[in-house]
Amino acid sequence: MSKLHFGRGVLGLTAALAAGATLLAGPASAATTAPSPAPHSAPGLHTGHAATQSALDGTVAAGAPGVQAQAQAGGDTWFGAAGTADLASGRPFRPGDEFRIGSITKSFVATVLLQLEAEKKLSLDDTMDRLMPGVIQGNGNDGRHITLRQVLNHTSGLFNYTEDPAIRTRMGGQGFLDHRYETYRPQQIVSIALAHPPNFAPGTSWSYSNTNYILAGMVVQKVTGHSYAQEIERRILRPLGLRSTSVPGTSPTIPGRHGRAYSVLFDQTPDRLYDVTEFNPSLAGSAGEMISTTADLNRFFSALLRGRLLPAHQLDEMLTTVSTDPDTPGLRYGLAMMSVRLPCGVTVWGHDGGIFGSSSSAATTRDGRHSLSSNINADWVESPVSPVVAEFCPSSPATSPATTSPATAFRTSSTARTTGF
Repeated sequence: MSKLHFGRGVLGLTAALAAGATLLAGPASAATTAPSPAPHSAPGLHTGHAATQSALDGTVAAGAPGVQAQAQAGGDTWFGAAGTADLASGRPFRPGDEFRIGSITKSFVATVLLQLEAEKKLSLDDTMDRLMPGVIQGNGNDGRHITLRQVLNHTSGLFNYTEDPAIRTRMGGQGFLDHRYETYRPQQIVSIALAHPPNFAPGTSWSYSNTNYILAGMVVQKVTGHSYAQEIERRILRPLGLRSTSVPGTSPTIPGRHGRAYSVLFDQTPDRLYDVTEFNPSLAGSAGEMISTTADLNRFFSALLRGRLLPAHQLDEMLTTVSTDPDTPGLRYGLAMMSVRLPCGVTVWGHDGGIFGSSSSAATTRDGRHSLSSNINADWVESPVSPVVAEFCPSSPATSPATTSPATAFRTSSTARTTGF
């Protein structure tokens, strides 16, 4: 069975890294000419975002059903789209269309935990065993030697549960169709991960693991007595007025206006598209279940980086990064925040995310003044040109295929078809 992706960066940060010829998975391909605009491009294009619109058009030309993006720069708001939000009706994307954001969920969860640290309710240097006694143990896993900081920056060494063979079987091909409405509980997911030995001793290396953020959500529950969903709502969504952002839990539907989400379900039927808009996202949980819009994501990351959600010390902790790989110095990972230095010298912060039928990215400058969020309503298409590079380096947007995100949990073998958190 082919492998799957949870957290593929087909739109943004890791694609931008590829454009700078510093790849997680290999050298960047040679530059090519940007594709011609595809049908159904958004009308009224703002000339200041022509390169970004061209990148969106190229994504549809590469095979995506549709793509949307929104930029915020000072008082300037621009929305662009290409292709269709719904293959049956042919309607275009509109501002405010909701979508599943996958691993971008992690940035919300980490923000809550850093707020709790500011309130002296926990410390990043607390061991996981102190926070949740006896939860992490067995098969060489030991919560006495893993800190919360290591969980949040993926240096814990814990096995990524989305790489478990039984889980992979359920998430691909017929397995997805048979189990799409099944509910998973956090402790059940952690037990699956702990059935495997750790990948390395805590703090000695880096490896992206969705298990870390299932545990992070459990820590929020343990410390506050409320679910991480309730704390995100109380601490982030309501204060910022993010009315189109939600934590669905076990609900299979997207509550607001939205397009459809499409998948090829990997290699089972490569010539057939499946509508995967509805499914129970509890397997992703606090590692990747949230729903949002491009405008809400821009508002969240801008507010976060401007210090509206965290005191200065906690924001500095969040933006203290570790190397994801010695061969990828341009890409670093903090506490659910990636930083990428673009070819034009601009550094952006944010996260990528992918889940069935949805591939997303959010990127913002350190001062919070310029943001871009994007979504493809598919999980197998790579953007030939990074919209992030096109937006933040418009004078000479690099043209390079997207590359594997550090938010990768599942990986295809013979094709670029992906899904994930």
